[in-house]
Amino acid sequence: MKASIISAVNHNLNQAISLLNAIENNTYTDTSVGPYFSSIGSHLRHTLDFFSCIIDGLDANEINLVNRKRDESIANNKEVAIAKIREIQETFVRFTDISTNYIIHVTDDLGQGEVTVSYTLESIMAFAHSHAIHHFATIGYILHQLEITHEVKGFGYNPTTPLKQRKGI
Repeated sequence: MKASIISAVNHNLNQAISLLNAIENNTYTDTSVGPYFSSIGSHLRHTLDFFSCIIDGLDANEINLVNRKRDESIANNKEVAIAKIREIQETFVRFTDISTNYIIHVTDDLGQGEVTVSYTLESIMAFAHSHAIHHFATIGYILHQLEITHEVKGFGYNPTTPLKQRKGI
C-alpha cells in the first residue's frame, strides 16, 4: 500500500491522541450535547471500529463493516482508546509492504440492508480516513458545545478545506 495513505491515516490518529491527552475523561464520556447525546468516546470508538474491521477482514479478503466489535471500554476510557489507536497504527505501518492490486469485498448496511461491494485496500483505507475526519468534526462540535477549547491543528477538517475557512483550530 502507498506509504502516503498510511502516513495520512496515522497523522489523523495522532491528532486524536493529542486531543485525548488534552481533555479529561469526564469530557471524553460526556453525553449532554444534543441532538444525538453521543460522547467524544462513542465517536472515537466508532471510528476505531471501522479501522479494526479493515484489519480483521484482510486475511479472509472480506471486510464486514456491520459486524463491528463496539468495545465500550474504548468509549468510556480515553487511556484504552489511546492504546487501541497505537495498536491500529502499528498494524497499519506493517501494511506498507502489502500488495494492493487485488479486490477486497466490503460489506456494509446502507440503510436498506447489507450490500457487498468491491474495493482495493487503498480505497477502503482512504474511505476510512475520510470517515474518521467526519467524526472528528463532530467531536469538534461536541467540544464547542461544552465550551472546551482545543488546539489540535487541523483536527476535524478535511485537508481540502481552505485554511481561511477553518475556525477554532
